[in-house]
Parts: sequence; structure tokens; C-alpha cells
Amino acid sequence: MKIEIDVEQFAKDIKAGKSIGGADGALGDLIKQLTEAALAAEIDSHLSQDLSSNRKNGYSSKTMKSDHGEFKLDVPRDRAGNFEPQIVKKNQTTMTDQIEKKMLSLYALGNSYTQIAEHIEEIYGVGFSKATISAVTDKYLELNVQYI
Repeated sequence: MKIEIDVEQFAKDIKAGKSIGGADGALGDLIKQLTEAALAAEIDSHLSQDLSSNRKNGYSSKTMKSDHGEFKLDVPRDRAGNFEPQIVKKNQTTMTDQIEKKMLSLYALGNSYTQIAEHIEEIYGVGFSKATISAVTDKYLELNVQYI
């Protein structure tokens, strides 16, 4: 899979009136392309340092959520299964912590998980389950308990 950064399409989208940010903004596609290019460079570097006969073994796809909507990300794999990407770690599903910070601020204001999910979907155009929101708020509560 060859990764190409289509900056011209980004410029065309902006000229056509597409917003830069937001759920359907032009920036979402560009973030996907840049992330996949960085992952390709990471696996190439990993394989160049691997002295065994390890090589690329296709891609796994996962859904990433960002401030600019959801997108499918193709993450390269290696045959040995020891490639650990750094730019997007295994089990990571969000691109920034801004969404998590927004969830925590809504939680701190006393919003229910349902209300938080509705607000996040309205702001970012990305849906989160109550279980995911609970996991984020639990992480916050654990941090606060450690400092008490």
C-alpha cells in the first residue's frame, strides 16, 4: 500500500467551501493520510533494525476518533508480530486528548454519561459509548484518588 499525501485535494475541498475542521472537515482526511505515512515510516525503520527475516504482513484497520471526526486507519503489521507503533499505539482509538478533556469537564459539571455522549457527538460528530465515557472518567477518578 503506497501512502500519498493529497494536499491538492485538501486545497480543492477548502476552495469548494468545505470547512477546515469539524466532523466533516477537510483536515480529517489530511490527518489520516499523514498518520498512515508516519506509520509506514515507523514499520520501515522497525524492519531495517530487525536482524531476523521479519517483513511486512499487510494492515489491520481500526476506527480512530479525533477532533475532526472518525476515520479508518490502516496500521501496518509485521510477520513476527513485534511491531509496536508509537504514533498510534495499540488499543489507542483517539488522536488527541482534547476529546477526553471535554468529557472530563462535562463530567465535572455534573452531566450524565448520556448527556456527555450527546454533547461530544454534537461538537465533534463522533459517537462514544457510555462504557467508553465511563472508562475515561474512571481514569480521572483514579488520578485524583492518588493525589488525595
